[in-house]
This record gives sequence, C-alpha cells and structure tokens, in this order.
Amino acid sequence: MECNDITLLAEFDPTPSNLRMYYVYILRDKNTDELYYGYTNNLNRRISEHKKKMQDLELIYYEAYKKELDARNRESRLKQYAQALTALKTRLTESLK
Repeated sequence: MECNDITLLAEFDPTPSNLRMYYVYILRDKNTDELYYGYTNNLNRRISEHKKKMQDLELIYYEAYKKELDARNRESRLKQYAQALTALKTRLTESLK
C-alpha cells in the first residue's frame, strides 16, 4: 500500500469505531530506503504528518494494539534491539524490495 493511498487504510481496519487502537508502523523513504518507525493512535493522521516533511514515503508495515503501552513497548523494542528489527525485516523481505 502506498502512502498516497492512506484513505484506503480505513477500508482495511476492522476495528470497531468505538474501540481505540494504537499502531506501530514502518515507513520507507523510496529514495534512500531509510526506514522510519513509530507508534500512534491515528495512522492516517501520522502518515500525513510525515508526508508533509518527506513526500516519497511509503507505508510498508503496521501492527495494531488495544493498549497504548503495548504499542509503545513494541516501538521501543524495534528501535533499541537489533534482533527484534532483524526478525521483522526477515518477515518483510518482499515488502522491503
């Protein structure tokens, strides 16, 4: 899914509207292949904010959590522990091409 198709995210989100979810996401810069990690409670808004700074980003992965602390801990593990990031990159081999 391309970031310029962020309106499609709502179509794929099975979350009931009365349940707040927290998302850990990975964006990739199409020019440099640099990856950006974060967490948010509003994926569409956060991607839009990133795209205001850098146009050539694409969403390559996200996870949804019911509790904010779970999402925050997951983001922290991805940023701090190479093993967690390596395992995720192994799962995303085709998406990272």
